[in-house]
This record gives sequence, structure tokens and C-alpha cells, in this order.
Amino acid sequence: MSTTPRRVTGDARRWKALSHPLRQEILGHLSEHEAATSTTIAEALGQNTGTTSYHLRVLADAGIIEEVTERAHGRERWWRTIAVDLREPDYDSLSPEDRAALDEWRAGQIPGELALVNRFVRDVRKHGGWAKASRASGYYTAEDLDAFFDEYSELLAKYGHGRRDAPPGARLMQLRMFYIPDEPAEPEP
Repeated sequence: MSTTPRRVTGDARRWKALSHPLRQEILGHLSEHEAATSTTIAEALGQNTGTTSYHLRVLADAGIIEEVTERAHGRERWWRTIAVDLREPDYDSLSPEDRAALDEWRAGQIPGELALVNRFVRDVRKHGGWAKASRASGYYTAEDLDAFFDEYSELLAKYGHGRRDAPPGARLMQLRMFYIPDEPAEPEP
């Protein structure tokens, strides 16, 4: 069974929710565990439960996590990540507030993305068929790229699995795709 992510277009509220460093740690913890409470997250991350409860509610309000109601006992609330296809909207169509929030989120992602690239370069040989790369260039229209991106996202959903439905032998993988027009490098000042 493959993952069927709920498609969500990011807005300022979601980008702000995702850009907070502690919320990113919380999401990482939830990704590693099937479900967690504010108490278990607080213990794992060295925070107090009031802080983690607040940040969990922000993530839930942004549609990034959900409560696991069948595990609730009294005031104890369990949370889990949900499959979300959180796409960046067309930047030119965003309000100044949404642009600022998206820029803040992107800036926060850079160190992790660079670390991932560096880990790929360093460790690619030790992972055999679990690590591959591809590079391409060609001439595309904006419509071609929109269609390509949609089909790429569909392939991720078709072949990917959530933690709860992953078959034996499946591993959590990090996949990235981006494209940008080819332009001559700007001269260094």
C-alpha cells in the first residue's frame, strides 16, 4: 500500500509553523516514533510539557500533525505526523507576509539540506542500491515543468509508504528534487 498524502498548499501559517526550530525537532521526533505525547516529547527534547503542548497545537492547527484519538486517556493526548504533500505555491502569487514566512522556512532548511548533500557525497558507496543520484538538463516550458512536478509527486505517493504501512525491509529515505534555470555563474566580487 502506498502513501496517499493530502495535498496542502503552504501559506504563512503553515510556513511559520514549520520554520520554528523546536517544531522541527518535534516533527523529527514524531517521524521516528509512531506517536508521542507532549510529555514523552518534552523528556526526549529536554523541554517542559507546557512548551511542547503549545507547539504541538500549532502544528496541528497548521494541518501538519494530527491527534491519535484512539490512544487518548483522560487529558493525555497522543500525536502523529500525517502524510502531507506540502507544496510551495507560486512565489509571485504570494502576499508579502506569505513570502516572508516561506523565505524564513527555506532559510531554516539550508543547513540540513547541505548536510544531507555532504552526507550523500561522503557515504554514497556504503549504501549500495539505497543511494542513487541523477542529473539532467533540457529545454522545458513552464507547463512542462508543472506537469513534471505533479507526476514526480504522484510517483512519490505511489511508491512511498508511511511508517505504519511500510512493508518489511523498507527504510526511511530522504529524496529531494528541485529545478532552476541554467544561467551563467555570476562573477565573484
